[in-house]
Amino acid sequence: MKSVKGFIIDPVQRKRFKGEVRIENGKITVIKPAENVPKQYIMPGMVDAHIHIESSMLVPSEFARLAVKHGTVATVSDPHEIANVCGKEGVEFMIENGKKVPLKFYFGAPSCVPATPFETAGAELNVDDVAELMQRDEIHYLAEMMNWPGVLNDDPEVFAKIESARKLGKPVDGHAPGLKGERAVKYASAGISTDHESFSKEEAEDKLKQGMLIAIREGSAAKNYNALISLLGEYPGKMMFCSDDKHPDDLIRGHINEMVPRTLKLGYDLFDVLHAASVLPVKHYNLHIGLLQKGDPADFIVVDSPESMNVKETWIDGIPVFQR
Repeated sequence: MKSVKGFIIDPVQRKRFKGEVRIENGKITVIKPAENVPKQYIMPGMVDAHIHIESSMLVPSEFARLAVKHGTVATVSDPHEIANVCGKEGVEFMIENGKKVPLKFYFGAPSCVPATPFETAGAELNVDDVAELMQRDEIHYLAEMMNWPGVLNDDPEVFAKIESARKLGKPVDGHAPGLKGERAVKYASAGISTDHESFSKEEAEDKLKQGMLIAIREGSAAKNYNALISLLGEYPGKMMFCSDDKHPDDLIRGHINEMVPRTLKLGYDLFDVLHAASVLPVKHYNLHIGLLQKGDPADFIVVDSPESMNVKETWIDGIPVFQR
């Protein structure tokens, strides 16, 4: 049995206390109060709610080596970019390479390969290809539906892809920059549950009001944090954090962990911030990731403080995969 002590921060039950976490066979068996704990903080690991691993110019196993240093335990990954070149074989490569390391990669089936009918790509995923991918246990959602004009115009191929996810109870990710008003209503009504492309508060609010979740994106190329972060206070249960893309030089410096102290400095509630950084993506995508509850997989991090988010240890399935 392994044990870690510190100040436990539990964003699920919204509790903070001195305690001990005991781990056996990769799972948390006991969480209990304790005295004389070291001044370190134990919390759920970070989850990137939307990323293209290919944008890091690293294979998943090498991406993981950098990401765990920043407390990342999992990613919701869209392999669109490699599929655009290599088709289903590219998706298969990402899945198999990701299995080589402990970090939990949750891949989606790319919904738009090529991204538009005007694009000359190296491959194509048709309705049957997408349906076949959706049947796989390693595929957890239908990745971003970029063809929003097809949704608005009732394209039968688009809706067939959405249906392949819906009938399996798997979420459908969105990609609808600029959509507001009635167009946002129509897009959301197709069963599309998230969006990471909003670049104004008004746009994101229109989607939130239709029941969509918003991922606040702060990557290497696209940055929407400043425009959207105020929504965390107004819709705390419907916001997530994502990078979309993370270039290797930026990934060396940090990942989702950078967004936590930045948001705390603005005065937002710690539990709401961790809900966005960890809890909501796990629950929305039904991921097998621990949230620091008894019986969960032992996926958690140990940091100096939430205000610094300097990661001392990252644990995945009861194994300390990174120790400073």
